[in-house]
Amino acid sequence: MKGLYSIGIYIASFVLKALGLFNSKLKQGIVGRKNTFSILKKAINPQDKTLWFHCASLGEYEQGLPVFEALKAKHPNHKVVLSFFSPSGYEVRKNAKIADVVVYLPLDTNTNAKRFLDLVHPDYILLVKYEIWPNFLHEIKKRGLNAILISAVFRKDQAFFKWYGSYMTSALFGFNHIFTQDENSKLLLKNIHYNSVSVSGDTRFDRVSNQLKVDNTVSFIETFKANQLCMVFGSTWPDDDKLYLDFINNSKNSNVKFVIAPHNIKPSYISSLKSQLKVKTTCFSELNQNENLADYNVFILDTIGYLSKVYSYADIAYVGGGAGSTGLHNILEPAVFGIPILIGQNYNKFPEAKMLIDLGGVTTLGSSTAFNSTLNALITDNVLRKKQGEITKSFIDSNTGAVLKIMDYLESKFNDLN
Repeated sequence: MKGLYSIGIYIASFVLKALGLFNSKLKQGIVGRKNTFSILKKAINPQDKTLWFHCASLGEYEQGLPVFEALKAKHPNHKVVLSFFSPSGYEVRKNAKIADVVVYLPLDTNTNAKRFLDLVHPDYILLVKYEIWPNFLHEIKKRGLNAILISAVFRKDQAFFKWYGSYMTSALFGFNHIFTQDENSKLLLKNIHYNSVSVSGDTRFDRVSNQLKVDNTVSFIETFKANQLCMVFGSTWPDDDKLYLDFINNSKNSNVKFVIAPHNIKPSYISSLKSQLKVKTTCFSELNQNENLADYNVFILDTIGYLSKVYSYADIAYVGGGAGSTGLHNILEPAVFGIPILIGQNYNKFPEAKMLIDLGGVTTLGSSTAFNSTLNALITDNVLRKKQGEITKSFIDSNTGAVLKIMDYLESKFNDLN
């Protein structure tokens, strides 16, 4: 199994390089990985104490950030190495304040693992959710390094729990401890005799809960909303657009404002989206040209970095990704503000969506007709809107605390590092 896995990594490397000739995102990763070791050599000295945090992409970074921040606060003299596998994480957070150096994780070969660990020589290693790289983990175990996996989710159809997955299974024992999001994941690990496991819950709840402690003022949205009811469409894709465009274009509720924050903010897409809207519409990129924002019905947020704050102005939210196959985006971000949430029908891989649907705080929709009737009900029925919002807020409040559980473990096990 080990040999086949290593061969697979080398084949993957070749394929990625070939595809990178035609895909700019893949090319970014290929070029970035070439620079990893030289960046580490310049940034990390042999005498430095270090913490290594690794995430696949941006979503996992946001999930791990509250733990990263808490650990960094406890050990301020340690340098932080933050690594990403995906360009969508690295490119957005390459200047993250939490880290002293941000790099791409090299491909998971034995040679790369040894060289990376030689340069970083971490006291703590925190990996998030799905980031289980066997060659790295076997080398981590061989060196006796301290590594934990947080916010982990496992499924019985994964290779760790199959007869042919022995190399993947053994890699899990490179972790000193695994914190899972749910009991089912813990049970699966127990079945393969991995016993150093705790259910902590999902650190994303702590992450979004912290949003309430910061200043969420966005002046241009405040001006645009003008004390009217506001509907925010977050991280939307073209399949999501098909659900809501008819409602906006034919809405008889002139006192409702709409904010659209597309996942794709390329000018060509924004131009196409704007051309499909038949009501008065403006964009973030046009802010300097428009002085009377309150006169507009739709505001397109064609920039990044504002959405989590903009949700604080929403009375109702639609979270994108579930109308197509791209994957549902984070519904916890609007839920923390205590508002009803609408999503598409493809949510089966997102347990928080299933739970909130069962509780009644999230509504799933499969057609523009269903969207229109549901949204009309929420707009016109203040009691219904308030009730569903209370459900989403209560859901967040009852699921926080994962960071505290993880930090209690870390401080009890590794309190001799300073």
